[in-house]
Amino acid sequence: MTEVSSAVARPPVVSAEEWQHQRDELLRAEKEATRTLDALAAKRREMPMVRFDNGYMFDTPEGPKTLLDLFDDRQQLVVYQFMDNGPDAFCPGCTHFTNNVANLGTLHDTGVTFVTVSNMPLDQIREYTARMGWTVPFVSSRGNGFADDTGAGNLFRLTVFLRDGDDVYLTYSTTARGVDRLLFANNILDLTPYGRQEDWEDSPPGWPQHPTYG
Repeated sequence: MTEVSSAVARPPVVSAEEWQHQRDELLRAEKEATRTLDALAAKRREMPMVRFDNGYMFDTPEGPKTLLDLFDDRQQLVVYQFMDNGPDAFCPGCTHFTNNVANLGTLHDTGVTFVTVSNMPLDQIREYTARMGWTVPFVSSRGNGFADDTGAGNLFRLTVFLRDGDDVYLTYSTTARGVDRLLFANNILDLTPYGRQEDWEDSPPGWPQHPTYG
């Protein structure tokens, strides 16, 4: 747990009336942002889709599987591409993301399967998932070109697919802050006085900050 020194600046103390006034102003801005996010979600639902090759073979703990198999008999599939940094090297950002993956039951009940994919070999994935205590489905795309074809390359990416029978279509893809906004911990920290305490944030002078993943 991070302890904040008594020398660190704190938010100003105001009356309850002044606090409520400023909270009401912020709430108006929050509601506007919510409506903007709702409009963006509607635009995502209106996006066209593109046919995607379903012949990739993935190494999984249950044996080889195709992209179609990864849907697990559901109609929609969300894939997080976990970076491959080499033997015994693991991306801190991808690790942070995977630590934030919640119970997948609600997605399953809505017809969505979530799978983490990496170009790491399966043995390395197995060792790391066991070490981290992860139960999220995690398979290897090593050597099959899937990462390149989704645009992830050697980086991380979130990609969404829809199936129609045996046909697979790519419907959405994002990376960087588009993935960041999904994280439970980051969303909670954004509500706190000191925020994520990362040095890129626009915070008042004296607020505690450190390099991202530092």
